[in-house]
Amino acid sequence: QVRLVESGGGLVQTGDSLRLSCTSASGRTFSWNVMGWFRQAPGKEREFVATINRRGGNIYYVDSVKGRFTISTDNAKNTVYLQMNSLKPEDAAVYYCAAGNRLVLGRRRYDYDYWGQGTQVTVYS
Repeated sequence: QVRLVESGGGLVQTGDSLRLSCTSASGRTFSWNVMGWFRQAPGKEREFVATINRRGGNIYYVDSVKGRFTISTDNAKNTVYLQMNSLKPEDAAVYYCAAGNRLVLGRRRYDYDYWGQGTQVTVYS
């Protein structure tokens, strides 16, 4: 079973930036076709944020982060990144990365096979 690990979360002020990273916890390569980011704020359901396919040619974002967040991958490192700019208090959540073997981008939790434990992002005004 592949386990992912996220890093890069923290406490920032409104308008600041953070870069999240996610890779295999074991450091070993694993098979994947799509990687994505989800987030979950207290009292809310986990929601989709962004997804990218292995080639990087297909990317999709939730409307609320378009123009502010950028998802990218380093395939050689089996790592996915989420660059978050112009952060807002409503972006505060635990961010989870996910990876899957489906051939199409997915916005639902069951579209992904592997998950990380999450990294906390807190944004204060």
